[in-house]
Amino acid sequence: MVKIRLARCGRHELPFYRIVAADSRYSKDGRYLEQIGTYDPKKGIVDGVVINEEIAIKWVKNGAQYSETVKALLKEKDIFNKAKATKGE
Repeated sequence: MVKIRLARCGRHELPFYRIVAADSRYSKDGRYLEQIGTYDPKKGIVDGVVINEEIAIKWVKNGAQYSETVKALLKEKDIFNKAKATKGE
């Protein structure tokens, strides 16, 4: 099963995350299939999230599951609703 989740890649007390599509059997911060975007929590949700919409919509349409945090980030950027709207096409 493919999951869209966060992979931490920052240093001590300076977190930085990649939003990735990964097989559920892969380790949390290990191998992934494709990078969808980035999230910098120090900048906040509005400025700290960069997501490639096309790739994110592709994975959601193909049935990838997503973590609660990623779901909130996708909703904030309104990608979650765009993916649901295009799912019927």
